[in-house]
Amino acid sequence: MHIHYLSEENTVLNHFLAQIREATIQKDSMRFRKNIERIGEVMAYELSKTLEYETINIQTPLGIKKTTQISDKIVLCSILRAGLSLHTGFMNIFDAADNGFVSAYRHHPNNDDEFVIKVEYQAAPDLEDKSLILIDPMLATGQSIVAVLEKLNAEEKPKRIDIAVAIAAPEGVQYLQESLPENVHLWVASLDEKLNEKNYIIPGLGDAGDLAYGIKL
Repeated sequence: MHIHYLSEENTVLNHFLAQIREATIQKDSMRFRKNIERIGEVMAYELSKTLEYETINIQTPLGIKKTTQISDKIVLCSILRAGLSLHTGFMNIFDAADNGFVSAYRHHPNNDDEFVIKVEYQAAPDLEDKSLILIDPMLATGQSIVAVLEKLNAEEKPKRIDIAVAIAAPEGVQYLQESLPENVHLWVASLDEKLNEKNYIIPGLGDAGDLAYGIKL
């Protein structure tokens, strides 16, 4: 798996990352969603440099201009519900992309810290020979991403798979490296220190879905 750590360079991305972590700022849910969206826009721009392009001619009012445009057929797919704001950022950049949505959550059958990933709702377009960008703001254990990719890959095979996460734990990155093919690209806005005993990212930022959309039952 190819891994891209985007926060290693000093860019405005780190400014947005700092604001989604800051406990006083993140209390403003609208601002939190907007910052996640802006992180998605920056990540989409960086990812766009690695896509395939074709040469085209553009007719201007005064002549012809040769330029390039993306030739990949892109499908953006986010994991509900936390992925929606990050998805919007990617959609702002890849405005011609098709879009898909999958629900995945931690199910605690014994009401303790042990959990299994349940993937239920899925609404996705045809993925055959497409460029799939799977979007999820938090990469903790990595189990949700692997479970969703297994479901999406069951019948249709994209030609390229990119995974975009805002914040990742080393354990999750390692799990993806062990579970996914070599040709998958992982884009990480920021790599954190570790997972705690409950498999939450430290220092992390809390529950991204709750911060963006309110506390769930």
